[in-house]
Amino acid sequence: MAAERQETPTSLKVRRPAAGAERSTKFGSRLARVSPFAIWFLSLALFVAFWQFASGFYPPALLPSPMRTFHTFVDAIASGQLLKNARATFGRVVIGFIIGSAIGVALGLLAGCVRLARLALDPYVNFFRFVPAIALLTPFVVWFGIGETSKILLIAFATFFIAMLNTIAGVDDVPINRLRAARMLGADPWQVFTLIVVPSALPYVLTGMRIAMGISFASIIVAEMVSADLGLGFLLSYAQVISATDLQFVAIACLGVMGWGTDKIFQILTRAALGRVSG
Repeated sequence: MAAERQETPTSLKVRRPAAGAERSTKFGSRLARVSPFAIWFLSLALFVAFWQFASGFYPPALLPSPMRTFHTFVDAIASGQLLKNARATFGRVVIGFIIGSAIGVALGLLAGCVRLARLALDPYVNFFRFVPAIALLTPFVVWFGIGETSKILLIAFATFFIAMLNTIAGVDDVPINRLRAARMLGADPWQVFTLIVVPSALPYVLTGMRIAMGISFASIIVAEMVSADLGLGFLLSYAQVISATDLQFVAIACLGVMGWGTDKIFQILTRAALGRVSG
């Protein structure tokens, strides 16, 4: 009987979770099942509600309501004003970004693989990368005119250094054992470069290009505000002159959506490129 009454050792007892911990676990599992779109929509709805509430304390010239801004957006679309300016900005960003990224990645691979090239480029890179692109707007306008060339080159300048430095970092981070193994298997320098260095550095290259894309959008807006007759930056400047805050909000929203969409497309292409390399 005494043996039957003996309690189960503590190590064998099954302890039930506390009520609070169990509720927390259930709440976390419910949140995990919520659609990301629902969370995104709820966040946007709360932002619009707060915007509507705050606009009641200010005149429309200072803080227009969401509905007033939406009507301005519809009018800008109908007149073609918004699409025309957005198309000009996007075209400049894409061309300048491609030029700056291509040159930056190419020189980054060269400097990362050839010590002499790195030593030769180092003084210029470490000097000009601290010069803001917008500081060169006036010289570029004087040298290349007020047209598209000066703006595209300004974006290329802003993109170049970020792409180049990230590419150099990617080359430097290639595992030395991978390089030694390739050489031991008889790979020549070109095969080492194309089959080992470039695929290994690709994540750094794509990350640098993604960061540079954001810098490109920021640079072109300032350039268009200073010297342009077309583009979202020009539209912002024009709206400021005529005190149309709602039109400024429309231009800012268009810029954000355009940048967000471009970044999403770039992420999709990045995942495809990395998947192909790893596969």
